[in-house]
Amino acid sequence: MNVTRRDFIKISGAATAGLLLGSVFDLVPIKAYATANPPVWTQITTSICCYCACGCGILVGSTSAAPYITYVQGDPDHPINQGALCSKGQGMAELRTVDGALNPRRLLEPQKRGPGQTNWTTISWNQALNEIAGLIKTTRDGINPYDAMPNTVTEEEIDGDWTPVNRCRAIASLGGAAHDTEECYLLVKLLRALGLVYIEHQARI
Repeated sequence: MNVTRRDFIKISGAATAGLLLGSVFDLVPIKAYATANPPVWTQITTSICCYCACGCGILVGSTSAAPYITYVQGDPDHPINQGALCSKGQGMAELRTVDGALNPRRLLEPQKRGPGQTNWTTISWNQALNEIAGLIKTTRDGINPYDAMPNTVTEEEIDGDWTPVNRCRAIASLGGAAHDTEECYLLVKLLRALGLVYIEHQARI
C-alpha cells in the first residue's frame, strides 16, 4: 500500500479523533440532558451574530418572561452561513442566559473607572453620555498638553491663502466589523461634522 505523507497525516488524525470521541468523550449523558431539557420559546427573531466580521445569520428563540432569550441557532435561509454556526455563535445565548437564568456577569448599565482608580463604578446612561460629550467638546476646544499644536485647526494656509477648515486631530475613530452600511453612513456623518481626520474602519457587512 503506497501511503503518502499527506495520507498518513489524514489517517493518523482521523484515528486519533475516533479514539478520543469513542473512549474519552461520552456523549450519552449530554444527549440525555438535551433530550430531557429541550429549549422553550414563544417567538423567533432573526438577527446577526455579534462576534466576528462574517455576519452570520441567527435565529433567536425567546419568551415573554425571564430568562427571555432561551435558544440561538443558525439561520438556514441566510446566504452567508446557511444555518451553520461556529462554537462562539452556538454559545451566544449565554450572553443573556446561563443555566436558565439571567447571566449575572452581563452588564446592563455603563461603568466608569476614573484616573488612578482600580474599581469600576456604575453610572447612569445620562451621566455617561454627558461626560462623553463634555470630553469631546473639551478636546476640540482645548490644547494638547503633549504638543504645542492645538487639538483643533480652524484655519490653514493653502497656496498662500488662509482657508477655513474644521479639523480635530486629537480624536480618532476605529469602526467595528459588525457595523452595517447604514450605521457606518451615520457614524461618518457625525465624525466629519466633528472634524475628525483619523477615521478607519474594518468593513465586512
